[in-house]
Amino acid sequence: NTSNYLVLTIDQVKDMIKRDKNHPSVLAWSLCNEPDTSTDSAVPYFTKLFNDSAELDPQKRPRTFTLNEDDTFEKSKCKQFPDFFLLNRYPGWYHKWGYEISDGEAALRDELDEWQKSDIDKPVVFSEYGADTEPGLHKLPSIMWSEEYQIELLEMFDRVFDSCDFIRGEQPWNLADFQTVEGNMQVNGNKKGLFTRDRQPKAEAFYLRKRWTKLPLNYKSGQ
Repeated sequence: NTSNYLVLTIDQVKDMIKRDKNHPSVLAWSLCNEPDTSTDSAVPYFTKLFNDSAELDPQKRPRTFTLNEDDTFEKSKCKQFPDFFLLNRYPGWYHKWGYEISDGEAALRDELDEWQKSDIDKPVVFSEYGADTEPGLHKLPSIMWSEEYQIELLEMFDRVFDSCDFIRGEQPWNLADFQTVEGNMQVNGNKKGLFTRDRQPKAEAFYLRKRWTKLPLNYKSGQ
């Protein structure tokens, strides 16, 4: 029931903002994770959600939601609501993987070209991207699940990020590996972490530390 779901969503958003509104590390509110915004019925839903949430935060911080790969620029009917966009994208892992990773990069650039050509002048932050990696697995040439492949995939994303001025943030998924239910898509949990479950760094963690510490303070500032 959409109306009941909306009531529950607003209640949860109220609880979140009440709990965290004074936390110094909160710079924005993400109101939903990967909702379906491709239907006409999504418009009144998000109209009320964004209107109600606007009155809850005394600091009026930006509000947003994440768009998954099915909600492209062309499909989403709710692009007018967020103050900035969060994109979850997995080329090189869930599609165009392995030896097709260059095709994944091309597809990602094609999608971002549509964002750049639009009249929506809002920043984009990548809130999920990455590859599962078995710690200590090394392969040359690289294959999926190896630490070498994980870094190759990050390098691919970074090339894209650095070439698009409107991309203003990058947040790989995930900080650390975590346990999931068993299934044929993952081996003993989600292994996309920069760190293992016991917080030991993978090669990816050192790669990102080197990248992020070398970025200049005026990166994409227009200077």
